[in-house]
Amino acid sequence: MARDPSGPQLPQRSSGPRRHGQTVDYRPKAGEIPTEPGVYRFRDENKRVLYVGKANNLRARLSNYFAPLHTLHERTRRMVLSAAGVEWTVVGSEFEALQLEYTWIKEFNPPFNVKFRDDKSYPYLAVTLGEEIPRVLVTRNRHLKGAKYFGPYTKVWAIRETVDQMLKVFPMRSCSEATYRRAEQTGRPCLLGDIGKCAAPCVKRIDPEGHRAIADDFVSFMAGNDSRYLRRLEREMRDSAAVFDYESAARYRDQIAALENVLEKSAVVLRDKVDADVFGIAHDELAAAVQQFIVRGGRIRGVRAWVVDKELDVELGELVETVVQNAYDEDTPPREILVPALPDDAAELERWLSEQRSGVRVSLKVPLRGEKAALARTVETNAQKELILYKTRRSGDFVARSQALADIQEALDLPEAPLRIECFDVSHLSGTNIVASMVVFEDGLPRKDQYRRFAIPESTDDTESLHQVLTRRLAYLKGGASVPELVEGTASVPELVEGTTSVPEPVEGTIPESSSGPSTRSGTEEDLVETRRPGKFSYPPNLLLVDGGQPQVEAAARALAESGVTGISIAGIAKRLEEIWLPGASFPVILPRNSDALFLIQRLRDEAHRFAITFQRQKRKRDISTVLSDIPGLGPSRVKELLKHFGSVARLREAEPAAIAEVRGIGPTLASTIAERLRTAASND
Repeated sequence: MARDPSGPQLPQRSSGPRRHGQTVDYRPKAGEIPTEPGVYRFRDENKRVLYVGKANNLRARLSNYFAPLHTLHERTRRMVLSAAGVEWTVVGSEFEALQLEYTWIKEFNPPFNVKFRDDKSYPYLAVTLGEEIPRVLVTRNRHLKGAKYFGPYTKVWAIRETVDQMLKVFPMRSCSEATYRRAEQTGRPCLLGDIGKCAAPCVKRIDPEGHRAIADDFVSFMAGNDSRYLRRLEREMRDSAAVFDYESAARYRDQIAALENVLEKSAVVLRDKVDADVFGIAHDELAAAVQQFIVRGGRIRGVRAWVVDKELDVELGELVETVVQNAYDEDTPPREILVPALPDDAAELERWLSEQRSGVRVSLKVPLRGEKAALARTVETNAQKELILYKTRRSGDFVARSQALADIQEALDLPEAPLRIECFDVSHLSGTNIVASMVVFEDGLPRKDQYRRFAIPESTDDTESLHQVLTRRLAYLKGGASVPELVEGTASVPELVEGTTSVPEPVEGTIPESSSGPSTRSGTEEDLVETRRPGKFSYPPNLLLVDGGQPQVEAAARALAESGVTGISIAGIAKRLEEIWLPGASFPVILPRNSDALFLIQRLRDEAHRFAITFQRQKRKRDISTVLSDIPGLGPSRVKELLKHFGSVARLREAEPAAIAEVRGIGPTLASTIAERLRTAASND
């Protein structure tokens, strides 16, 4: 297949790559790289394969890796700098490139390619058609010679229940080899033969050909041809009843009931003749969760789930290609595979899948409408839940959390492990309703009772907002003094007056910490209870983390320097590239893509973002509710009805008076007043 089985080996240095101008010194000359299809490998100084990729045009693809370093994606840059050389193999077509790439990924297991975390050994229902006397069994071994597999199933007991019902209709062998040989020697069948759940080929009650016919019917039914057997049994039941053979009719009735009981356990999702596998993928910057629904005869006959670690950023189409290839490495694909996105070389992938199916055409599709699209959405929802579950389990692992904190300490050169980390994020809508959040993780776990929310009256941009928020937060630590806190459960704190010194707004169910200096409030000081104690808000963090890149980190560092507080480290995480920025650094810190350290930092950032967005939405809703409640004749119930009818504040603001008048209890005059008031409020903002 390959024209050049080894590929030209380019000069490599034992000391690793040196930067040559704006790229690395092992960059080959453009004229040396062929323009034909092929597969390339990046190797490190020890000849270990770091990454395997394919290309229709090797020269065009490899030139992307040797662009100026500052233009590369951070993780691509790390891979290029980790390598000491690149080699390639020219092949005859895109299809051959697809095959060779997959073969090399399996052989070399490169660290920068997608990695599968399928730690589940799924139980399958297998029929050993390769044996002279086939048998049905429950197994986790996928390498039985000549066996036909069904599943995977999530529970072993579910398969055993299915087999028990199926043997009433298809009485094939299900015993072990030792049991079968013993029955042959003694001439006595086992219990299943005596109760009619086995045709007992061991004692010659049925010849091998007849037993194989039963096994073939069993396989055909499980493969989705269920309606044909039900119709046949119903016909035979009616024929037996017509000639008054009620004993046979009762046996057929029981067999019909057994098959219907099996089918009831499989949800009907598509038409009877549809055989398809449906894939759902939920992914973020670090990982992807995959769900595979196996549909045969229109019914879900198996479900499989696994998690993929992503070292380099890959598009959804490329991820689909990798997932599909691994899913059918040992399994035979169905005629139709439904995926969330098509890869660039979908035609070559279809050809590869067809070869796995012995030349029968396999189609790869993205469902856009109808029952298949509805099923695809269900599968994707399951994938999203699987990703959440994976993250939850990973974050709950004490060993993983401890390792994450140690790795963060080492990567950021901290004096000690960051046992308390506070993460800040800013949220706004086109510069209005600016808010910020602070989330707290201690020992790698969230402390939701110590989360805080900030309202920001005015700001020019996100960096200014962060500077304001951190100035207010660090004021509690100024001089190392312990700041008193209001006792929880005491009298309520009135709202702050806009433009005055403010304090963090409370998390639901808590009282906000008092500010380090006097604050002006609407209400009187007598409304406050004077009993005070050292507050949680005065505990210093080991690490202040901000959502953003170098500008946000520098704003945070400026606030820390102005506060006079020492002993706190600062870092920022930039979402798009997932790199960590430190104050004054020219280049970011790159944590390993699948490391627990990056996972913990990402979780902190995502939690701060979620908390800020929730507060910002609450403020937007409260703002428009306040505007509406000031309109004469518009009480709380009508305000609620308006928001419910339009579904969002944006739609209500854009609605014409005629559309507003359609809401129950709102007349034309009141509708015109509402529209005018909302336009006035928008223009004032």
